[in-house]
Amino acid sequence: MRLTMDEIVNAVCLHLSERHEVPPSAIEVELLWDEEQGFSAEAWVQGRSRFLVEANLKESIMRYMLTEYQARVYPSQIKLEVDDEIWADISA
Repeated sequence: MRLTMDEIVNAVCLHLSERHEVPPSAIEVELLWDEEQGFSAEAWVQGRSRFLVEANLKESIMRYMLTEYQARVYPSQIKLEVDDEIWADISA
């Protein structure tokens, strides 16, 4: 299964909204990729900036897969990729 960039952003928004008890619409997320740091994201929650590393992104994807697709996945099953956009491949 493949999650698009928009679905990854939704996953991060939903995960952070649960953790910070704010509506998902109150969160902004920008996905990033850097040769030195790999995959990451910057999120703004209630005007505060938060930097998320790849492990945080995978945690958000895991929760998203469980709530939206009723599928339990583990970090080792999630592979983040980048070309023009970032996506996540989820292996069975």
